[in-house]
Amino acid sequence: MHNNGSSKVELILQPQMSYMQISQKFYDAFKHCSFSLRSPHIARKLHAQLILSGLDSSLFLLNNLLHMYSNCGLPHDAFQVFQETNHRNVFTWNTMICGFVNSGQINEADKLFDEMPLRIKDSVSWTTMISGYVQNGFHERGVETFSLMRRESNGRNQNDDPFLFTSVMKASGLLGDSRLALQLHALVIKFGFGMETCIQNSLVGMYVKCGDIGLAEMVFFDIERPSLFCWNSMIYGYSQMYGPYKALQIFNRMPEHDEVSWNTLISIFSQHGFGVDCLSVFLEMCNQGFSPNFMSYGSVLSACASISDLKWGAHLHARILRMEDSLDLVLGNGLIDMYAKCGCLGLAKRVFNSLKDRDHVSWNSLITGVAQFGLDEDALILFNQMRQSSVVLDEFILPTVLGVCSGQNYASIGELLHGYTIKSGMDSSAPVGNAVITMYAECGDTDKANLAFRLMPLRNTISWTAMITAFSRSGDIDRARECFDTMPERNIVTWNSMLSTYVQNGFSEEGLKLYLLMRSNRIQPDWITFTTSIRACADLAIVKLGMQVVTHAIKFGLSSNISVANSIITMYSRCGQIEEAKNAFDSIDTKDLISWNAMLAAFAQNGLGRKVIETFEDMLKSKCKPNHISYVSVLSGCSHMGLVVEGKHYFDSMTQVFGISPTNEHFACMVDLLGRAGLLEQANNLIKGMPFKPNATVWSALLGACRIHHDLRLAETAAKNLMELDVEDSGGYVLLANIYGESGELENVADMRKLIKAKGIRKSPGCSWIEVDNRVNVFTVDETSHPQIKEVHIKLEEMMKKIEDTGKYTSLDSSVHRTRKYHSEKLAFAFGLLNLPSWMPIRVMKNLRVCDDCHLVIKLLSLVTSRELIMRDGYRFHHFKNGFCSCKDYW
Repeated sequence: MHNNGSSKVELILQPQMSYMQISQKFYDAFKHCSFSLRSPHIARKLHAQLILSGLDSSLFLLNNLLHMYSNCGLPHDAFQVFQETNHRNVFTWNTMICGFVNSGQINEADKLFDEMPLRIKDSVSWTTMISGYVQNGFHERGVETFSLMRRESNGRNQNDDPFLFTSVMKASGLLGDSRLALQLHALVIKFGFGMETCIQNSLVGMYVKCGDIGLAEMVFFDIERPSLFCWNSMIYGYSQMYGPYKALQIFNRMPEHDEVSWNTLISIFSQHGFGVDCLSVFLEMCNQGFSPNFMSYGSVLSACASISDLKWGAHLHARILRMEDSLDLVLGNGLIDMYAKCGCLGLAKRVFNSLKDRDHVSWNSLITGVAQFGLDEDALILFNQMRQSSVVLDEFILPTVLGVCSGQNYASIGELLHGYTIKSGMDSSAPVGNAVITMYAECGDTDKANLAFRLMPLRNTISWTAMITAFSRSGDIDRARECFDTMPERNIVTWNSMLSTYVQNGFSEEGLKLYLLMRSNRIQPDWITFTTSIRACADLAIVKLGMQVVTHAIKFGLSSNISVANSIITMYSRCGQIEEAKNAFDSIDTKDLISWNAMLAAFAQNGLGRKVIETFEDMLKSKCKPNHISYVSVLSGCSHMGLVVEGKHYFDSMTQVFGISPTNEHFACMVDLLGRAGLLEQANNLIKGMPFKPNATVWSALLGACRIHHDLRLAETAAKNLMELDVEDSGGYVLLANIYGESGELENVADMRKLIKAKGIRKSPGCSWIEVDNRVNVFTVDETSHPQIKEVHIKLEEMMKKIEDTGKYTSLDSSVHRTRKYHSEKLAFAFGLLNLPSWMPIRVMKNLRVCDDCHLVIKLLSLVTSRELIMRDGYRFHHFKNGFCSCKDYW
């Protein structure tokens, strides 16, 4: 044989050569063509020479001819040779089966394997077939074939070798079959393969893929010198079970790293949303002398996109261009996604246009980026361009475009797209169907969303959850719960969706019942579960249950989550436990804007104006920029403490320093501040100078101030403006009636009552509630249904006698004030005195503003009982102790 480059093989046979020499020549030629040249033309030429030599009946040479044809990508030619071979041996069968497997013709391999006589099947036959199934994605068939082999061999290990088990273990891992994994582990130990490196690698990889990290650890730590494959598998396994930082710990313990180690860690940080850490690991990898590949760049580009780091993204783009002559599709798509998410849509389009080939990911990345920045019309134009190109629409792009149509402006286009999904058959895709439901729900059309849901041929958990959300948006809580109860299976997202539905719609008590049901069903909660449940406790001001939920969050290691921690601050502050709220705030290492706002609101609600200002200044020092909510708390805190100068300063700085335009809420705080301080004319002038029409909150603030300072005429002006707004809330009308009553103008009181009746306005009934022994007891004015109401009345009369004996209280006999005797908050505190130990503070919550009489009674009650009494009314907290209130009678 003479080799002249890779294009020619010349087989020279001499007449004096023996059969063995000629066979050796053909064998060498077949081998060279198989492994070096891989030329179909030369393979066929060598076959022709074999026939001319008369040696085409040699089974040895025919078997090598089969192998050559298979390696040269000619399985059809190989099969023709196989069919013409009369005396096949096990090598003949195995070579042909392997040829079909390697060319992806698994069904042909399967058919040939079935025809192969059982008596000649060996470990290679079974291993080839099993590994072929697994490599081509037929994992279950691979396992079934392994089971068949075990039955055919009657449990003997004559057909077993370590590589056979590695294929079945791979299938077990990909199927996530933990039971099979344990059986395979037992078998390799039984047959003495446990110390084989390939088996150890496969065991660790199999357990990791099955999610059994404990068993993977058991195998891993039993290996004297784990291979790099084992270390890399454990990095991935730890990331799935414990998160990226645990993966980093085991990475740092590795005696050496390879490209897979670095790329695995980079990918883990990127996928978990730790963009900064991902970039740090990437830099360290480069510093250690490892060259990034397309996987490294893909992960880091995704990280840059997640943290909107344009500078680093552009730097990576430059590095990629230096490394490659042109962008490949994967990296091109990564750059489009990065630029789009960083808001550089022009650069994203430039990369998009520079790609020689574009797929659905390219279009989806660009359209998603455009839609993200509210350029809905541009997204729809791109979608039309995509439809006109050769790219096939898939279940990823349609949900994105349907998301663009989730609003009244594009509702009609959304319906057309829904029709297109039906026409194209894409409505059978669950992600597309789910997007249709969400689109209709956000357009406010729950009926169409429900119809789309019922017509879906295949629903998943997301479909049911989307429908629960749709009913929640429309306020149909009963149908949302019916949907929740009907769905075949639920995940944590579904539970959270139903929980949020209750809490967001004001059914916090039902939400907490659902949380307790989750606990009894052993549902694994997440940070959203705890954030929502703690918020429900805050809304109801139920501190004991709130503390239990906080304990659960600590147990699950989620109390340090920023959203959970923020909700804990709010819960404690709304329950009047300001010290506990401050402790929760101080425990947060990296406070966000919500953390600061929660603490500001806590101090403001509890009347600690100086603390509000102090905390606000600390916030500014921390470089956290305030927003309009921050200033509501600051101005409210100033108002409750009468800090007029400070309030004016912060009201001005809001616009001058931070460019925040004041809203009705800010003006209401300022009117309240000025009005309570007796500066009624300034308050009125501030309203007159507002750049927009004052709302009811602003006029109500002025009206309240007029009552404090007995300015009947200005009160009438404020009330008139309230009435012109046609506010159905009774507060303003009742307040004006009370002002008339306190001024002795009973005729006007009667007129106001007639007006309230004529307008059909109902006064919000006052109610107070108190938590005792994990039960919430609710009281209304003149309560009669409570089981202890007789004892409560007796206790209240007893307390009123002690209060009157102080000489600091005068009983009110006027018909206007007669019902104040049994106001709900008085009944609630009397109930607390009956049922709570003397050392425990009594906490009462009320839905309306506390009246003057009740405020005075509770102050004196704290004096005669030597008890700490805490009340949260509809406006703020009052802490009563030794006959004084934290509000200093300024509320």
